[in-house]
Amino acid sequence: MRTFDVQSLEIDAPARKAFEYIADPAHLPEWTGAFKSIVGRRAALSTPNGTISIDVDVQASREHGTIDWAMTFPDGSLAKAFSRVVDSGSGRAIYSFVLLPPPVPLEKIEGALDQQSRILGEELVRLKQILESRLERLTEGSRSKGRRPTAENG
Repeated sequence: MRTFDVQSLEIDAPARKAFEYIADPAHLPEWTGAFKSIVGRRAALSTPNGTISIDVDVQASREHGTIDWAMTFPDGSLAKAFSRVVDSGSGRAIYSFVLLPPPVPLEKIEGALDQQSRILGEELVRLKQILESRLERLTEGSRSKGRRPTAENG
């Protein structure tokens, strides 16, 4: 029985930008399906049984590129997730994510982990798209601001 899942992908964005975006918990609702909103350390989390309020603690180290989450549920149970952003050179980043099973009874772990693994894969693709499109918009914006006027364009 699997007790963890590790997924990674390369993102066409600088590691610094990827880290800043991922480490900011306010962005979680943009790239995850479960987080509906987050204010400070309180998050509204969508579950199969409805929306619940949880505490989210983000431990991020820019020096090491690590971004870890501890989520405390209303019953006091704790779920953890661990991730890392690595600079792969040429303005690209590798993002890896270690998924542990949710705090559910042992007999439900395998199915829950498999389901969460599929969801995580979809979320990482969405994260990649968000980061790469942000970089593209920033690059296009800086190019247009840096253009010199010519006789044709003023």
